[in-house]
Amino acid sequence: MGVAYRYYDLRMNVVPLFTDRKEASTIWHDTIHWWLDPSIKIRFVEIDDKYWFIIGSDSQRPESNFSFFKILQKSENYERFKKGHGGEAYLRLGVYTKKSRKDVKNDALCDCGHAAEDHDEGDDDVCLYKECNCKKFSSFQITLLKRKKTITDIAFLEEKNVKEDALAWNCLSVNKYSKFD
Repeated sequence: MGVAYRYYDLRMNVVPLFTDRKEASTIWHDTIHWWLDPSIKIRFVEIDDKYWFIIGSDSQRPESNFSFFKILQKSENYERFKKGHGGEAYLRLGVYTKKSRKDVKNDALCDCGHAAEDHDEGDDDVCLYKECNCKKFSSFQITLLKRKKTITDIAFLEEKNVKEDALAWNCLSVNKYSKFD
């Protein structure tokens, strides 16, 4: 009699979002595809209530050696990732699409938290709940592209420590410290 085992992949996903599927596919094909998994680095540089998300790698194609960054507000998802990533994550790209009331099923949730069926279809899709200030149904859909890379070089840094990390230092020195107001 054999013993059945189930393998659950508990890796978290890091998903930069794009509004255009073709752009996301092009970036994957021209850049990320050439990154070797062990060389991919993610840095989270915390500055007050925000953080810089920085991702990059040295590539087999030097012309594609560049990194991506975005400044984001700290959130519950950020804190959950920080505590639970376990030293590795999948890098995938996603496509973000806004949806209106006519584009979704009745059980889809609006940004206000109420279902689509709770919005008046004929009157600008206003929410029917009296205590809700939502004037128009708005939702979104995220579609993940199939390809993925495994990242094992993940670090959380404070701004005072960025000089010790080449990826973080290069990004902040070009995009923050060299800016003159």
